[in-house]
Amino acid sequence: MTAVSRTNPAPSPGCALCATPGDFGPHHPSVPRSGLCPACIAAGKPTRDGLERAVVIVAGQSLAAAESLSLATAAPEELAYHLGAVKRSLRAVLQLIALLEGPDR
Repeated sequence: MTAVSRTNPAPSPGCALCATPGDFGPHHPSVPRSGLCPACIAAGKPTRDGLERAVVIVAGQSLAAAESLSLATAAPEELAYHLGAVKRSLRAVLQLIALLEGPDR
């Protein structure tokens, strides 16, 4: 895995969240709402960093719930539920990493 520099603003071919075409300025991670279209700003949509933090929090909660499950006494439905939740959380985290380390980086 390579480290990704988050100090330089990325060029903006469109809105950083909804991908609406247009020039909404560069997306700079340290400036909230930079690179977002007026519709996303007016809707109060969370920034990319906020979405990343939310995904990591949910993944951690799913993992904590699965770790607290007693495998010896768990019903098959409980095992299936917790394994499914961990799988979805892991997929979401991996998708974030894939976006950060895209083919052009």
